[in-house]
Amino acid sequence: MKPIRQLLTKFAFIVGLCVFYTAPAAAEPANTEAAPAVAAPANPEAAAAVAAPANADVAPAVAKPVNAAEAALKKEADLKSDARTKDQVCTRCHDESETKPILSLYQTKHGVRADSRAPNCQSCHGESDKHLHGDPSVKGRASPDVVFGTRRGTSGDFETKEAILQNTACLACHRTDSKRSHWEGSTHQRENVACVSCHTIHNGGHDKVREKLTQADVCFTCHKEQRTLINKPSHHPIPEGKMACSDCHNPHGSVGPKLMKRDTVNDTCYTCHMEKRGPFAHNHEPVDDDCTNCHNPHGTTAESMLKMRAPFLCNTCHTPHGAVSPSLAGQSAAAPYASPMNSGVAITQGRACANCHSEVHGSNNPGLTNSQFLFR
Repeated sequence: MKPIRQLLTKFAFIVGLCVFYTAPAAAEPANTEAAPAVAAPANPEAAAAVAAPANADVAPAVAKPVNAAEAALKKEADLKSDARTKDQVCTRCHDESETKPILSLYQTKHGVRADSRAPNCQSCHGESDKHLHGDPSVKGRASPDVVFGTRRGTSGDFETKEAILQNTACLACHRTDSKRSHWEGSTHQRENVACVSCHTIHNGGHDKVREKLTQADVCFTCHKEQRTLINKPSHHPIPEGKMACSDCHNPHGSVGPKLMKRDTVNDTCYTCHMEKRGPFAHNHEPVDDDCTNCHNPHGTTAESMLKMRAPFLCNTCHTPHGAVSPSLAGQSAAAPYASPMNSGVAITQGRACANCHSEVHGSNNPGLTNSQFLFR
């Protein structure tokens, strides 16, 4: 029993030592300098280093997008406020009592003050300081910097400015539009046509030249020949309001002939008349060349807007069949062409040449004999 008691005594002594050395390590940090360094640094600059990031530029960089958005909103608000302020300078005098509907501008896109892109009075008419404050060298009130009007008259009490000056004010915004990229050098630009010759800006939301039903009347102000043609029996449905001049023409300029919207006359016609495009196995050369060889698109007295009815139109290129010449009813053909089939009267009846040569725009008939004569 004595050895066992001694063994237990030694074991208890060892356990006691373990408890003695282990308990202080848990109660106190192993590194006594670590806690004071976090809680209260001895160096005041260290606290500043902990409180503020090492790179002071980081915080502003994070907040920059918010500031940029706010700046953009503020800038847009300033533009709107500036536009309203500038307009108020003009509308103190130019109000609803004006002969021209000046204030109707605010019923159009140009007068939407919620849109920062919309111009103000000075954007188009210039700052016009002399008009506002007077000019000693001018009797009465001086004119604005830019006075819009046509060559046929004046705008209000002041003489209109040159067309190039007027158009410059418009192109300051509208030049970026792809439909107006060919204005410089176009027919209308060379003829000193002003934008306001066709467009009405103070229009209350109704610009005649931009509406199909009234556009042609604006164009016919200058193009009087086309007004006559369009009222002939065979015409495009322009008077009916189903088509407009701008469906075929680009009045602001194009690379095609006669201000066509496409590169060629035929390409413009094929926009609607796709079935005439082909390709055909056997083409009719005048068709491939230019549709206006046979048609007058503004109107004629012959069907299908042909310049004249067949066979007389066909005979401008093709000689009549042998000795048989087209003739009218009551005229008799000389022998041996006295039969009804060989009579010149038969050629002028019904569809004339198209009685047989029906595929005048091109034929896909595989037969050698039929195809070369544009038969069905």
